[in-house]
Amino acid sequence: MHTGMRKGPEIWLRGPVTPPEPVPPEPAHAHAAARRFSWVGTHGGAGVSTLAAVYGGHDCGRSWPGPGDPPSVLLVARTHAAGLDTVAGAVEIFRRGRAPQGLDLDAVVLVADAPGRLPRPLAQRVRALEAVIDVYRVPWVPSWRLGELGHPPRETEALARLTGAAR
Repeated sequence: MHTGMRKGPEIWLRGPVTPPEPVPPEPAHAHAAARRFSWVGTHGGAGVSTLAAVYGGHDCGRSWPGPGDPPSVLLVARTHAAGLDTVAGAVEIFRRGRAPQGLDLDAVVLVADAPGRLPRPLAQRVRALEAVIDVYRVPWVPSWRLGELGHPPRETEALARLTGAAR
């Protein structure tokens, strides 16, 4: 059989060749252990408690994580102008090294403040945030207003994978 490839030198082994020891297969989740997060709201009503209930993790409210809380922080804000202002300020606190020592800012989570698309000026501000940090968007979920939390919305699959809440 001619493959068109150059032949390399033949290699001869002397002595017995032992097969490698069988290694038991690892479970699929062994390398993808869910990381724990602290949800930190940058303003009141950001949705921290709901996100912690749906995606798991520690609900810090509007406070920094304490000594026993996960040091990986997800900053949460609504997508209205005031929410985008406060989250941009909180990102700046981390950027300047003024956050409490030992905390790690992993991402920003923006929760829709109303159904539908964002007005252009707000969408531009979101893009500016996305230029400096990972941003996850959570759409308007009508059932959450009624306390029916259930599973994460389909549009938040990336956030669900990040937090380990993926189905």
